[in-house]
Amino acid sequence: MRMSEISGSSILVVGASGGLGSVFARQLSAKGAHLTLVGRRDDALHALGVPGDVIAVDITNDEARAGLVDGVVARQGRLDGVVFAAGAVAFGPASELSPATLDALWQVNTRSAMMLLQESAVALTASSEAGGSPFFVTLSGVVAETPTAGLAAYSAVKAALHANMAAASREMRRMGVRLLDARPGHTETELSKHPIAGVAPAFPPGMTPEHVVTRIVTAIENDERDLPSGAFA
Repeated sequence: MRMSEISGSSILVVGASGGLGSVFARQLSAKGAHLTLVGRRDDALHALGVPGDVIAVDITNDEARAGLVDGVVARQGRLDGVVFAAGAVAFGPASELSPATLDALWQVNTRSAMMLLQESAVALTASSEAGGSPFFVTLSGVVAETPTAGLAAYSAVKAALHANMAAASREMRRMGVRLLDARPGHTETELSKHPIAGVAPAFPPGMTPEHVVTRIVTAIENDERDLPSGAFA
C-alpha cells in the first residue's frame, strides 16, 4: 500500500481516545484519511479535535457494536481499513486474578477484535474488489511473543489475539484483505497506569506512542503483514 492510498481512504479507529488510538487518529488524519473514531466516551473523542465521524460505543457489547461497520459504510460509502487500538491490562499473579478480571481482559483485548474482524470482512472484501488495499490492524504486543510473570492473563489473551490474526490472515489473503498484527514492547501510555486490577511494576522507560504508531503506519503504507517486537527497535 503506497502512502497516497491512505489519502481518501475510509478508516475505522477503535479506541481512538486512548494513548495509541489518539496518535493513530492524528497521523492518519494528517495523511488525508476519512476517519470514523470509536471509543467509550463521546466527550473524549470530540476532545481529540480530529476530523471524522465520532461514535461512542462499548466495543465489547455485541448489540451496541452490531451496526458499527454498516454505519461506516452508509456514511463513508466504503470501509478500507480498521485499526483496533482498544485495550485493558491487569497485573497480578495468575492464581489471584478474579473471574471478572479474566472475562474483562478477554472481552476487551481479544473477543471484541475477533468479532469486529468477522463483522468487517464483507466491507473490506468489497474494498479489495473495488481496487483498494484493505487492512485490519491489531496490537497484540511483545507479551504475545514472551509471556511475562505478573502479566500471565494479559499475556494469554494477547497471545490468543495474535494466533487468531496469524490464522485469519491466511484465510483472508485470498479475499484481498491484509491483516497486520503489531507486537511492540512496553510503550509509554496511560494503559499501565489505569489497570483493571493490580498495580503496575516499575517498568523501564518504554517507547513513545508516536514511535510505535509511526512504525505501524509505515507498515500499512508498505504492505507489510506482520510486525514482531524486533521491528520496533
